[in-house]
Formats: sequence, C-alpha cells, structure tokens
Amino acid sequence: MNLKRKRGDRDGTFAGNTPERAIIDIGSNTVRLVIYGGSMRAPTVLVNEKVTARLGRDIAANGTLAQEAVELAMRGLKRFALLLDDLGIDDVETVATAAVREASNGGEFISALEGLGFKPRILSGEEEACLSASGVAGAFPGASGNVADLGGGSLELVTIEQGEPGGAVTLPLGALRLPDYRDEKAKNPLTDMRKSLEKVVRKSGWNLAAEDDYTPAPLYLVGGTWRAMAVFAMQTRGHPLSDPHGFELSADEAQSLAELLTQESADDLKTRQRISAMRADKLPDAAVLLLALLAQLKPSGVVFSSWGLREGLLFDRLASHGKAQDPLLAGISVFATQRGAPPTLATRIAAWTVDAAPPAMQTSEMGSERLRMAATMLALASMQIEPNIRLPQAIDWAMHKRWIALDGAERAMLAAAIAANGNALDLPNELGALASEEALEEAICWGLAVRLARRLGARSARSLRVSQLFVRDDLLILRLASSHADLFGIPTEKDIKLLAGRLGLEWAVEVVSDEELLAGKAG
Repeated sequence: MNLKRKRGDRDGTFAGNTPERAIIDIGSNTVRLVIYGGSMRAPTVLVNEKVTARLGRDIAANGTLAQEAVELAMRGLKRFALLLDDLGIDDVETVATAAVREASNGGEFISALEGLGFKPRILSGEEEACLSASGVAGAFPGASGNVADLGGGSLELVTIEQGEPGGAVTLPLGALRLPDYRDEKAKNPLTDMRKSLEKVVRKSGWNLAAEDDYTPAPLYLVGGTWRAMAVFAMQTRGHPLSDPHGFELSADEAQSLAELLTQESADDLKTRQRISAMRADKLPDAAVLLLALLAQLKPSGVVFSSWGLREGLLFDRLASHGKAQDPLLAGISVFATQRGAPPTLATRIAAWTVDAAPPAMQTSEMGSERLRMAATMLALASMQIEPNIRLPQAIDWAMHKRWIALDGAERAMLAAAIAANGNALDLPNELGALASEEALEEAICWGLAVRLARRLGARSARSLRVSQLFVRDDLLILRLASSHADLFGIPTEKDIKLLAGRLGLEWAVEVVSDEELLAGKAG
C-alpha cells in the first residue's frame, strides 16, 4: 500500500478532524475498520465498517479458521487496504484477538494480512483484557471496579482501580461459544447453563465476591452484545436517552433484565429497532452469562461502555497530559469549533457570565464549571443551525450525541441551557425525567446568561472587554464603559430582564468610564 500521501490529497475529506488514525480489529465474529479524527482524547468516528466473517465459528470444533470465513474476511480486508491507501492514512494499527491466536492456521492468516501491507499484532488474552480496561478508563476517568469484555470467541475479565488495569483473565465464553453450554435436553436448561458458566468463572479464580475484604464495585460491560442488551433495557424502560454508553443499572435491575432476556426469543428480539439479527441471536445466552457474572462478582451495579479495546489502543498511546484532559470538553471543543464556536470565544463568554449566578447557585453541586463550559460551547455552536430547525437539533446534540464522561442529568442540563440560549423556556418533558427541577433551573440561567453575552455585542471580543455582568446585593448589574453605553439596546434590555427574573433579582445598568470599568474588573 502507498501509505504516504500529502495531506492536501485529502482536503475536505475529514475537514477539521485531524490527526487521522485507523484501527483494524480482527475479532472472532467481525472484522472491523474504524477511522478516527478530532481530539484523540475523545476521538470522532469518521468511518466504521465491519464484515461479519465469523472467523471463530469452528475453533471449538476443529481449532481452525474456516476457509469460507477467511475468504470473507480477506475480501473485506482488501477493501480496507484500498480505502486507507486512497485516504492517505498512514497511522494504521491492526490487531487480532481470540480466533486468530487460538487457530492452528492463524499464522497463515497473519501472513496473508502482511501481504496486504498490514502489520498485524496478535493480542494475548491478558493484553486484550487490559486494553479493554484502558478503554473504560478513558471513558470513565478514575473508574474502579471490574471490566467484562464479551467478544465472539472469549470473555475477558480485568480489574480496574482508579483507571489502572489490574489482574486479568481470558475465558472461552465468547458469544459464539455460549451455545455450547446450553443443553436443551436438560430438565432445567437455563439453570444448568448458568451453573456451568459460573463454574468456569469460579475455576478461573475470578470469584471476587468470596474474598474477605471484597467491596461491591461497578461491573463495566464492554462489547456489542452487551450494548444491544442495554438498548433492550432502555427501550423496555422507556428511557429518554438513546445512546447505551454510560447507561447504568443497579445489581437488582441488572438481575431482572437478564432474567427477562433469558425468556425472550431471538425472533422477537429481531423485531426491535436497533437490535441486529446477529445480536438478537446472542442476547438470550449472553443474559445467562450476565446472571453468572452477577452471582460470582456481586457488583454494586453494571455500567455499559461503548469504549473498549479499540479506544484503549488510542488512550494508551496518549501522553500523560493527554490522558489527563477532560474527555467531555475535548470532544465538544472540536465539535463546536467546526460550528463557529471556538474554545477561545466560549471561554471569554463563560468568564463573562460566571458572576451572573447568586452565591447559592455558584456553590451548587448540581452543576460544575466543566459542564457550564460545555453548555456554553454547544449553545454558541447551535446558533449556526438554521432557525427553523435549531432547537430540536441542538437538543438532540445534548441528549443523544455520544459525549464522554457525561450522565443523564448532565445531558438534561446541557439541553436546558441550549434551549434557554434560544429563549425556549418550556423544556421538553424528558428533561424532567433525567434531572431535578433545581438543576434544570440552574442550567436555564446558564443559557440566558450566554444569550445576553452573545447578543450584547454580536459575540465581539471587544464588547466583552468593555462590559461586566455581576451580582451585588439583590441586583443583577450590567456595567458598561461609557464608550459603549449604546450597546444597551432594546434586545439587551429584554435579555437582562429575563435573566434577572429567573434569578429572582432586580436589575440595573451602570455606565462608567473606561478606566473605572477596567479597575472594577481588576478588583
């Protein structure tokens, strides 16, 4: 492959999303190409294509990669090679997992990959587990608990403590192998299957709940089959969000979900939106596996993660300062910059509005400065949307786009701030199902303050330098330098009146000399 091309050869292909990087993940069930752009702390997926080759389907029976599966995989990989060459992406990491490392003809397959110009790496079970844990650490900074990565050929279990992977084990409990543990002729097939799976987990030494000093911790579930399970749960519960990433269940709720899914037929599951036929076939057996894990690990609850091995590969390559970045702000800053709201502008407006809230709200634990900054960036970016479709689309950004390190209540606050920025104060009902009235009111004030700031001087940097917004006693005060007193127009009067009303304050405008204004800001 010609992997060296000038960046100009792909101008416009991924505008604003650099550096470009690709991962080819050769699993037991699928062979997948993912091309990433944007901030590598919160990468944007630009291309995500898979081939369901099922390389591991014959491993348990004869220990080889089936010839038909190899041919299907190679057809997809040849296409991937051409795509990467045409796009000029030279940062390509190719990894293979359980099926290739266990197959007697895995070496031949690797040689064929090398013939295409790839440099494949066969991951050990422990490496696979630790990379999945790194993906979880990237998505949930400071995460502690256990990670269960369910692939086609294996299940990886690994501990994680404050974002650092610990002990790991790989088990032959992949989605393609689970049917081998079900005996339909048994008197109680489900019970017998669960006991068999529990035995495999227990014999691996992964019976953490039996340890004297064991403290229940979250179980992070990684893998497409688990995500399909989360989608099923969200649909069943009428959950207002659509992204399964970060969806949480208590241990009891997870138990009920798994028990319900064991009774579902694959045919019924295939009728559900967003659950593919491939995942539908695996879900009932995966539910039995979850019951076994719940019994052996006794977690405090489960958290579904869309970040796993591939994201772990990216996260591990970051320098320490890159890992320390806030993934929410890293992702939103790239997104907002592409929509006319660079971080410099958002930072100026966030600083200008910081004193608009009274002390009680400023010390609130409901919001945070990172969330207010994120809300400011998205609110400003939303102004680039056509007015007739602005509000629903911008709220969709907040509620349904995959932001990292953000829970449901925080998503609702983002949406409330965006709505208030557009002077839409009758919030959608689903926001109230995710966040408290107090939290939403705080976010509304964020949005109204952003509205005042951007409309005061048409987002000009100078307008923010010659003005100040602050609270004194029971007054919300807009102070203007005399040189720019005329910025206080009819729209500005409406905006400050609206914000003051939500804050429960009176309002006033002060016009001072330029020198006095600068002195007041410095003080």
